[in-house]
Amino acid sequence: MKFRVPRKHLLWVIAGLITFLAICCRDHISVFFDKETLVDFLCCLGHWSVALFIGGHIVATAMGVPGTVLVVVGGMLFGLFWGTIWSVIGATFGAIAAFWLSRYLLRDWFKRRFSRHKALARFNQIMDHQAFRCVLTIRFAPISPFNVVNFLFGLTSVDLKSYAAGTFLGIIPGTLAYTWLGVTGMEALDGKSLIPLFLALSLLVLLSLLPILAKCRTKKA
Repeated sequence: MKFRVPRKHLLWVIAGLITFLAICCRDHISVFFDKETLVDFLCCLGHWSVALFIGGHIVATAMGVPGTVLVVVGGMLFGLFWGTIWSVIGATFGAIAAFWLSRYLLRDWFKRRFSRHKALARFNQIMDHQAFRCVLTIRFAPISPFNVVNFLFGLTSVDLKSYAAGTFLGIIPGTLAYTWLGVTGMEALDGKSLIPLFLALSLLVLLSLLPILAKCRTKKA
């Protein structure tokens, strides 16, 4: 007779381990916010730097740690193309991890607490018919709270396929902009032209304003 641990209990164990590790490593979590320390550390790893960079993205996102600095560092270390690729992969898998933790640990409580709210029912109806489009739209804006959105999506009825695909495609523009910011920032520190840096900042501003402009255009129509 095989002993099986219920999936929900297993996820609680995983969440407990993550919390335990976060407490034990609280003095080292600040490394995710320190560009110089991250760059120096990853540069010393050689070929392992890519694997650790992606793994760092996954762990940070699952723990709710903002990964913007990691994306910028990716541009400094790997350049615009590969920095964007590795960041998108790491952030997507991290978002999926946070999604599953939220769905299987908090969704039952959330449904009991808010199931009678019309707004939740209406939002889930949208998810049932336009899940991919909704996820893609929310992910497209780089100013949206990435880590908060990960957990909130886990509390809705969105399916994993739509969530993963919408996340992967939706974060590409913002990740590209932040990676470019890392590349141009490094070039500026080396005494090169500041114009690419200003262009990268302009792209971030433009991406942040696009959802607002689209909403205004829809209202006028």
